[in-house]
Amino acid sequence: MAKKGASANEPQPQEGLTREETKSVKERRRLRAAVVYEIIRLEGEAELARKFSALWWSALAAGISIGFSVLSQAMLEATLEGVPGARMIADFGYCVGFLIVILAHQQLFTENTLTAVLPVMVKKDWNAILDVLRLWAIVLAGNLVGCFLFAAFLAYSGALSPEIAAAVGDISRHMMANTPLEMFVKGIAAGWLIAALVWMLPSSEGTEIFVITLITYIIALGDFTHIVAGSVEAIYMWLIGEESFWRVAGGFFIPTLLATSRAARCSSPW
Repeated sequence: MAKKGASANEPQPQEGLTREETKSVKERRRLRAAVVYEIIRLEGEAELARKFSALWWSALAAGISIGFSVLSQAMLEATLEGVPGARMIADFGYCVGFLIVILAHQQLFTENTLTAVLPVMVKKDWNAILDVLRLWAIVLAGNLVGCFLFAAFLAYSGALSPEIAAAVGDISRHMMANTPLEMFVKGIAAGWLIAALVWMLPSSEGTEIFVITLITYIIALGDFTHIVAGSVEAIYMWLIGEESFWRVAGGFFIPTLLATSRAARCSSPW
């Protein structure tokens, strides 16, 4: 017999458990898909309601923070040079910027691409679509300005040792060696993984650091292209004069942006 106040169809813990044990079992059950959806939808609603200044400064901070993915990866590569498996270890540095951005709740374009779409799917009107476009434009612009500032720091500050500066250049050249088609295909993989991360976080209470690290490490290990983190590398190559603006825009930014938007739309189970 179902306990008082419980749904007739809802599975119940077996008899013989204490009240505290029964409560613990219920708290540790996985969230239902509908609950995860509602959590993300409410987050999307909250993002859409934020004012320009709040979105802009948070997005700018995220663009700067994500630069630490490139810098941390370069620092590890420079430190581990000559060590067997150095690249696999150095790829963990790529996770640093994402950990800062996500745990600090800063505005990252790839996350908002998904969360802000869900309220539109519910309302299905032009005002909601315009709200999403406004959010995307502000966040993407803020992210890119932050990426530019960090790339300028890498290129002009003189704060990096020659070894770390060389590693930043190697990482950036490696990414820019991709063709536009490769940027697009790898961008879809990165966008899909970030979208999956968004769906995983509501169920990962207490293990967020592990989940974020796992997903972003896979992005680094697979050489997938992320529209924001990759912008730091692409802008850096432009600032040091090794790539033209049009190569950065047409060879990296446009195909990767299109891939990110495509992946976010396709990854939603709803």
